[in-house]
Amino acid sequence: MMRTMRLRRLRRSESLRRLVRETRLDAAQFLWPLFVRSGTRVRAPIGSMPGVFQTSVDELLRDAERAVTSGIGGILLFGIPDTKDAIGSSAWDPAGPVPEAVRAVKREFPGLLVVTDVCMCEYTDHGHCGLLTPDGDVDNDATLALLAREALVHADAGADIIAPSDMMDHRVAHLRAALDGAGHHRVPIMSYAAKYASAFYGPFREAAESTPAFGDRRSYQMDPTNGREALREVRLDIEEGADILMVKPAGAYLDVIAAVKRETALPLAAYQVSGEYSMIKAAAERGWVDGDRAMMESLTAIARAGADIIITYFAIEAAAHLARR
Repeated sequence: MMRTMRLRRLRRSESLRRLVRETRLDAAQFLWPLFVRSGTRVRAPIGSMPGVFQTSVDELLRDAERAVTSGIGGILLFGIPDTKDAIGSSAWDPAGPVPEAVRAVKREFPGLLVVTDVCMCEYTDHGHCGLLTPDGDVDNDATLALLAREALVHADAGADIIAPSDMMDHRVAHLRAALDGAGHHRVPIMSYAAKYASAFYGPFREAAESTPAFGDRRSYQMDPTNGREALREVRLDIEEGADILMVKPAGAYLDVIAAVKRETALPLAAYQVSGEYSMIKAAAERGWVDGDRAMMESLTAIARAGADIIITYFAIEAAAHLARR
């Protein structure tokens, strides 16, 4: 190595470091997950997720306004119904919290991108992501029709993107056919293509009230040991008509994000999930890490791995941090 080569020259000042950065974050990359339920003036804090709330539609509009003014890419809606049953029938109620929220946001902030999660786990009384067989397994093919009903209600309400997170085989093809058949051929599908059965979902289950009443979801979500299988899932979703792909979680699966990015040309999202968020928050509250630096470092790593879109509960905080730079 030539002694005249000194890599530290370009690290000497913030202006130099900023000039040569290889990975750049933009608030427009961020989608902000929000939890909506019925009622008015509801803003119920999630104990395991500081700064995250279940809100009624009127309160969610305040968050939508924050999303607009912050310049983030959009919001991702999850619904908490008033009633649950074995088939999750509240999921396709046109007067349910998600359709009502979509209509309200589109009325007040028509330019704000609204993505809706499509799954059954928040709506079933057993907490699993689909219809159960008599022996307690999730019936893949029977669940597809229920997901289609939910997706159509969201699209009818004005959702910009439908995001199925259930991990049923062939649900992208089924939803694409249902949306197109109902005249929603312009509505994209952002598929949770590689969604792992992760330990990092715990706080979300409190937020979405979706903890399984028995067993777990490892028979339909991916085994965390598998990387090559993620590419099989991704290729299948591409063949079935997915417009955007997603890897979930993000932080523990940067290798998967990078592999999917290398192998495909579709826009790629990654979900920085509740456990990732809550760990940083908890460590920051105890003074163990610099919260802002840990937040931005984690998001930068996700983008550096190849994510074009980052779903994160830090969306507003991170956008404010970027604006101060």
